[in-house]
Amino acid sequence: MIAPGNFVDFRIPGIKVQIFHGLGVEKASHYKIRHFFDVYCTSGPFVTKKYEKLQKKNKYFLVKETGWPKIDHIINYPTNNLREKFNIPKEKKVILFAPTHSKKMQSAESLLPIIPNIINEDEIWFLKFHELMNKELKSSIEHSKNIKIIDDYDITPYLHLSDILITDTSSVAYEFIILDKPVITYRTHSRKNKGIDITQPPQLRGAIDRSLLDPQEFHQNRINHIAEVNPCIDGKISENLISTLETILSNNELKNKTKPLNMFRKLQILYHEKFKKGYLR
Repeated sequence: MIAPGNFVDFRIPGIKVQIFHGLGVEKASHYKIRHFFDVYCTSGPFVTKKYEKLQKKNKYFLVKETGWPKIDHIINYPTNNLREKFNIPKEKKVILFAPTHSKKMQSAESLLPIIPNIINEDEIWFLKFHELMNKELKSSIEHSKNIKIIDDYDITPYLHLSDILITDTSSVAYEFIILDKPVITYRTHSRKNKGIDITQPPQLRGAIDRSLLDPQEFHQNRINHIAEVNPCIDGKISENLISTLETILSNNELKNKTKPLNMFRKLQILYHEKFKKGYLR
């Protein structure tokens, strides 16, 4: 079973494969072993090294560097006539604001109040909120001529449409820089030089102007970070992943490997199934 989530039902038979639900290389939770998976398919060497260290303590699982499958969708996404589809004039610059929902890491609370006041007439802003974000915070800003709130589940077309991404610690930053376009982060926790990292809301407008003036300023930094986080951008990650899993099966690489009993988390799954509440961490 291939799963992007952190938990998988232990009652499902067969090999459990973790492919992750983002490129959250900056977050400690990205490296938490929950003892559900037989194989971890990592996105790039930075993540692979960390999981190989974890593997020494937990010898029952395999670590295979395949790349993150969603990157195929981004790379192969059809971009013809996207502006026409979304009714965006050619002369307009497009800014995408996509904050994380995590209370300790999010930027929305600080940046949303100033956004309506700093938008230029030649700009259209798309706001993509995480589904778990505070509802009151979401409702604090409304659609306008220059502000469009994204309700679509898939952010991919907006990554291609946008000239600049504004975010924080969200892994969407890496999805965006794969397209070699400038990112602005607000108080990000690491890899601050992948773009302009601001620490105060009043710095945002200047960072936008700087990014529009020289989109290639951080070009080499973007290349360097992608080389560590997800170097495979040929659009064939999913194909490579399936091939890797077939090799594991054909070579019987998981022979005699047994996962821990893991009773607490198994009980969490049963509780969540019965009562439809509780957050699986």
